Amino acid sequence: MNARNWSVAAGWLLVVALLSGAVIWIGPADLVAPWRTIDPADLVVALLLMLASYVLRTLRVTRYFHESLSGHFWATFRLSNWHNLMNNLLPMRSGEVAFPLLMRRYFGLSPLASVPVLFWFRLLDLQVVLIVALLAGGSALGLDGAWLLLAGILVVAPFGLYLMRAPARRWLAGGEGGLRSRLVEVLDHLPDSPRRFLGTLGWTWANWIVKLCALGWVLAALAPVGFVEGVLGAIGGDLTTVLPVHAPGGFGTYEAGVAVALAPFVDGSRELLAAGVNLHLFVLGSAIAVTVLSLLIRRPAPAG
Repeated sequence: MNARNWSVAAGWLLVVALLSGAVIWIGPADLVAPWRTIDPADLVVALLLMLASYVLRTLRVTRYFHESLSGHFWATFRLSNWHNLMNNLLPMRSGEVAFPLLMRRYFGLSPLASVPVLFWFRLLDLQVVLIVALLAGGSALGLDGAWLLLAGILVVAPFGLYLMRAPARRWLAGGEGGLRSRLVEVLDHLPDSPRRFLGTLGWTWANWIVKLCALGWVLAALAPVGFVEGVLGAIGGDLTTVLPVHAPGGFGTYEAGVAVALAPFVDGSRELLAAGVNLHLFVLGSAIAVTVLSLLIRRPAPAG
């Protein structure tokens, strides 16, 4: 076994040790208890909302690359779910590599076309999550208007980036050099019209509103918090996925993010950890389930 395999094995052994320690500390009965009391209808609704968020994420990709992906919704759905699962399981956002690799394998799109768009999507994802966190946090904690001002700045930030694209491209195209021409190519793949720009914003907001409703609903059913606090807890867990270092599957850091976000509303440390573990299991379980179902979708022939 080489050094890489040893490091992977050590990482998963650490995950097993952390999970075992968490289960022992919380108590298996206390950890499972919320799942016994949750209304099955609520759980079904949450799962359907998660499925809807996967569909919306796929539509964001197919609508952006409509010239290349027209008529390939289900193949893109399969691609998007594998990409999502890799992001959930692999540390340090290394799962993002799956997106350009699969876009090239399935549809023949070069990384130069897909990577800038993925980066743009991730900026919009972060913007939406931070705005919702500020609004939900301000509402739950009774914070003053400064939080609303910061949220307002985040709302207009993508518009500023979009408006800067055209002058930046003209400036780069006016010079010489390989780096400048490469940057021009990158900018050529970013939103180049109001319709395309507003489309990416719309699909991003729709995806996150549906996803956070699902996770907030589940967390409110699994922990002694309301829906708004549940949304905050879900955001706390999701934000940890951008950390440069975390264990495989995000185990440990995800739970810590949920616990930190819920700390102002929940007194017991065991309840906080149980909420984080259970929400994480729901996120991973839904991602694995929909990816397994995606195996029923025929994979397109490798693009030449």
